[in-house]
Amino acid sequence: MKILAVGMNYAEHNKEMHGTLYKTEEPVFFMKPDSSLFQNTKPMFLPDGLGRIEYETELVVRICRMGKSIAPRFAYRYFDAITVGIDFTARELQRKYQEKGWPWMLSKGFDGATALGEWVSMEGIDNVQNLNFHLDINGTTVQKGCTADMLYKIDELIAHISKFVTLKTGDVIFTGTPQGVGPVKIGDHLEGYLEGKKLLEFNIK
Repeated sequence: MKILAVGMNYAEHNKEMHGTLYKTEEPVFFMKPDSSLFQNTKPMFLPDGLGRIEYETELVVRICRMGKSIAPRFAYRYFDAITVGIDFTARELQRKYQEKGWPWMLSKGFDGATALGEWVSMEGIDNVQNLNFHLDINGTTVQKGCTADMLYKIDELIAHISKFVTLKTGDVIFTGTPQGVGPVKIGDHLEGYLEGKKLLEFNIK
């Protein structure tokens, strides 16, 4: 299983992080180790020594067949389910490594850095590019997004990634986070929703 993630795919998030509403020349993606994944409903333990940990709520797609160099018009055939996930980021560490020009995988790949909710079959989805999702912390909505606002649509992401990385059954793709990222702390209760249905729930310890 590979965990692939896309960065800078919502303009308003780019503005909050970089101060400008821009679209990258091509999709930017990175990989997270499978050891970063923890089971839905189980607690997420904040790591020691990594500083501020921030949530990034995203729509996630699950790959259902092997594919390489997939054309965008056929990409819909390669994923069969979606969910809400969280790409946790050690923000201070990420910025430190970026400033030095070093790889920053550790800031996204530490144990517990990846949360996945309950999968929803694509059979019941009319338009994957018009779905609303949000994250609640302690009963308050802290982040909202709509897949219609993606700079690169899911078909484009699958096509681009598959030019470089062979996709296999069970791989997952985090499709980018909207604006509203923020920190978590011990004691927080997180709930992730897709179209009003709760798919993800856990505590921070």
